[in-house]
Amino acid sequence: MFTGIIQALGKVTHYARKQGDVRLQITANGFDITSVTLGDSIAVNGVCLTVVAIDGNNFVADVSQETLQLSTLGSMDVGCHVNLEKALTLNTLLGGHLVTGHVDGVGKIMAIESSARSIKYVIKAPGSLQHYIAKKGSITVDGTSLTVNEISDSSFSVNIVPHTQSKTIFQHYQKDQAVNLEVDIIARYLERLLQKSGEQSSKLSVEFLRNHGFNGP
Repeated sequence: MFTGIIQALGKVTHYARKQGDVRLQITANGFDITSVTLGDSIAVNGVCLTVVAIDGNNFVADVSQETLQLSTLGSMDVGCHVNLEKALTLNTLLGGHLVTGHVDGVGKIMAIESSARSIKYVIKAPGSLQHYIAKKGSITVDGTSLTVNEISDSSFSVNIVPHTQSKTIFQHYQKDQAVNLEVDIIARYLERLLQKSGEQSSKLSVEFLRNHGFNGP
């Protein structure tokens, strides 16, 4: 699990295809790798990868064929910049939201617009994910935890403040660029709960949620 708060930028320094999979090496300058051990998880552009080798400020991970097909890691090359985050611990501040590192789909940057000191990004989402995305809800874009500002039939927008712009790969984004998307885990489990109970979303109520274990206010 992760928080969606990017800890450092990395760069792909080796990208080798091997029997259908990929082994990549990432240089992580400014990323505290001293506490990382073999087998640990690191989110690379929002994709949870397992560390298989460490060499100074570099770490190596294998990327499965399925992950290559379902994320942007399949179109990477040497020199690509990536967002990095180590897996959270029980004493990690949850500054973003709970992120699994399991990408749900690939979106596309449709527009990049100035908005006062922030930058507005309009992102097209796959049709299969659109019903999970809600105004003022949470979404992960390339591993970055963000709040959805606006939604339309096929896209959503987020505003990136200067700090986030400078500390993530948002600074390198261009129009039509593909990005990894992970929807809020709560939305996925809620959908499954409704399917399991045979209820329709229009019948959702506080009483229904409490009867199924939700003890919130």
